[in-house]
Amino acid sequence: MVLLGEKFPEVVVKTTHGEMKLPDQYKGKWFVLFAHPADFTPVCTTEFVAFQRRYDQFRKMNCELIGLSIDQTFSHIKWVEWIKEKLGVNIEFPIIADDVGEVSKLLGLIHTAKGTNTVRAVFIVDPNGVVRLIIYYPQEIGRNIDEIVRALRALQVSDANKVAVPANWPNNELIGDKVIIPPARTVKDAMERVEKIKKGEIEGYDWWFAFKKL
Repeated sequence: MVLLGEKFPEVVVKTTHGEMKLPDQYKGKWFVLFAHPADFTPVCTTEFVAFQRRYDQFRKMNCELIGLSIDQTFSHIKWVEWIKEKLGVNIEFPIIADDVGEVSKLLGLIHTAKGTNTVRAVFIVDPNGVVRLIIYYPQEIGRNIDEIVRALRALQVSDANKVAVPANWPNNELIGDKVIIPPARTVKDAMERVEKIKKGEIEGYDWWFAFKKL
């Protein structure tokens, strides 16, 4: 089972857009791989529509989407056709047909206590093919796609600025849209930071909790 900080496993997959090799297919890009329990199910349909309606936001952040379930390719294709015909939404991203369950087992997507279908899992993978975020949802709860967009943006801000990101960023209850400066690593640095906070040179509550505007 892949863990945070590890390389996404190399695997060749069948998709609605043809055969792909992951993570090489998206080298130099972020990608979000999300598993759903089954095609032609209500909650999954709402999720696919929500992902598609935010697809432009993901692409603006150099990120691609790819779905997955243990359904066969023809089922994915027919479901995508149904969504377009009945709901007026054209699903543009590929969907993996993991009909033999190889990828699902590799990624830990089959939770037998919750059934034989894939759970609602989300993997955010960076341009180097490293898994940066994993979220699991039960079959009965649909995902908040805006949170996935926010998490991706937060990861990119953290990488680019070497900072941490607070809860509910950019609308944190304590520091708003500011980001957290990494804590001091030595006694000397800690004391210097305390003085800087006192003088108003940087913002913070203490040497271990300092923050700034990007």
